[in-house]
Amino acid sequence: MNEYIVVVVFLILGILFTVGSLVFSYLVRESKPDVNKSLTYECGESPVGDAWIQFNLRYYIFALLFVIFDVEVIFLFPWAVVFKKIGIFALIEMFIFLGILILGLIYAWKKKALEWT
Repeated sequence: MNEYIVVVVFLILGILFTVGSLVFSYLVRESKPDVNKSLTYECGESPVGDAWIQFNLRYYIFALLFVIFDVEVIFLFPWAVVFKKIGIFALIEMFIFLGILILGLIYAWKKKALEWT
């Protein structure tokens, strides 16, 4: 039961610290509303046109593919570190995992999701 009390105390302290920091920063800050503060800011350039432009869906697909294969590397590294201990069964599992990812890459390639036009 004592372990739960420690967790509850830390949870309450975390919530109090977060809320307290936000309230304190709200009370201390200066409030000078200005037209320039509400403008869209993009890399130091003055905004031109509407901020709501539509991007090509291909950018999002490309980013998702990057994340998928980045996660693949995250799973491969710890597997490679303990490979000698886990044996041949883990090798077969990793080939299945890589096969599924390669099939996904082939599918994306066939759908021309990797072309940057």
